Amino acid sequence: MVYVLLGTGFEEIEAVTPIDLLRRAGVAVTTVGLNGKIVKGSHKVGFEADMEISDLDVSDADMIVLPGGLGGVASISGCPAALAAVEQVWQQGGFVAAICAAPTVLAALHITDGHPTTCYPGCEEKMGAALSQPGKAVVRDGKLITGTSAGCAVPFALALVAALKGEEKAQEIAEQIVIR
Repeated sequence: MVYVLLGTGFEEIEAVTPIDLLRRAGVAVTTVGLNGKIVKGSHKVGFEADMEISDLDVSDADMIVLPGGLGGVASISGCPAALAAVEQVWQQGGFVAAICAAPTVLAALHITDGHPTTCYPGCEEKMGAALSQPGKAVVRDGKLITGTSAGCAVPFALALVAALKGEEKAQEIAEQIVIR
């Protein structure tokens, strides 16, 4: 199971693209609203999450995904249950993925310490002991996957598919959406 955390102000494309491509690949994805079941993104697009954070149990999690967007990142950072879920998935050996400004949440939890990462340009100073790889769209280091920005949402999502279903499936999905 993949859980995608949706806090008020999340970057829509950074959430919807991974949800869509993972589901195309046959991966079970559940969206989790941090501020209720109805969550508005950074561009005021409303989404109905599958569940609220109070109902989240990540014991079956293969992956947890943190979209960026300054409001969404602030929502995650200010939600003890969300932070605990991220830490639990990491500690139980699941994949932890974050894009844009969201890798800073992982840095605050020391998950990125000593790991190569990428993030939104200008957020590197908030990455603590991470080994920043500016200019890379996506960086995967074992069970840690980070992406740069909304413009990198497709490569990020395909990296998530590859992590869970293999490179062949990721290539199949890339061909399906006619990526160039």
